[in-house]
Amino acid sequence: MLNRRQREAMKHPNVLGAGAEKRRKLRSSERGNVIAAEFERGTLHSGSGKVVKNPAMMRAIIYSETHPKGKDHPHSVKRKYKGDKHG
Repeated sequence: MLNRRQREAMKHPNVLGAGAEKRRKLRSSERGNVIAAEFERGTLHSGSGKVVKNPAMMRAIIYSETHPKGKDHPHSVKRKYKGDKHG
């Protein structure tokens, strides 16, 4: 269930950048719900301007907009060797 601030952020035209501009005013914890709602509604755009249809891409957008810059991904794997896939 979206609160009033989140519903206001959902009111935007279906054009590239309009949703991201409205989401900047929300708290980090609220942005994820709004992004998921835009994905379900079919108005979530990627950086290239295409509508996002893949749930994995939606999660990547949520992560990039809710986590501060410069922080490592919590599940990132540090590789010892170039060809080693398991750490």
